[in-house]
Amino acid sequence: MVRDAYYVPVMRVRSWLFVAFVVVPIVEIVLFFYVGNWIGIGPTIVIVVVTAALGSSFVAKQGRFVLESIRTKVSQGQIPTASVVHGAMILVAGALLLTPGFLTDLVGFALLVPGVREAIRVGYLNRRHSRGVII
Repeated sequence: MVRDAYYVPVMRVRSWLFVAFVVVPIVEIVLFFYVGNWIGIGPTIVIVVVTAALGSSFVAKQGRFVLESIRTKVSQGQIPTASVVHGAMILVAGALLLTPGFLTDLVGFALLVPGVREAIRVGYLNRRHSRGVII
C-alpha cells in the first residue's frame, strides 16, 4: 500500500511531542543536577555559555557553506534538495545549541557534522523508499 507523502500518523507526532516537551527537559534537569554536583555550579554555567557561543559560530560557518552550495547548484540549473535538507538540519542544530542543556548540545553538535547530517538524510530516504513512498 502506497501512502501519501505527507501522511504522518497522529500517534507518532504525539510521541515525538511528548519526548520533546516532557522527557528531554527532565533529562536535562537531571544532567544539570549531576554535573553541577560533580564540577560545581560555576563551571556548569560556564560550560553552558561556552557551548552556546561555540555552537552559534559553528552554525554560522556551516550555514554559510550550505548557502553557497545551494547558490552554486541553482546557478548550475540543479535542484539543491540535499543542501536544503542540510540547511534545515543546521537550523535545528542552532536551536538545540542555544537551548541550555547537555543532551541538546550533544545532538546539536552532532548535527553540525556533515557526515552525520548526510547519514540522517539518506537513512530517512531509505526508510521512506522501503515504505513505498517516494519524495
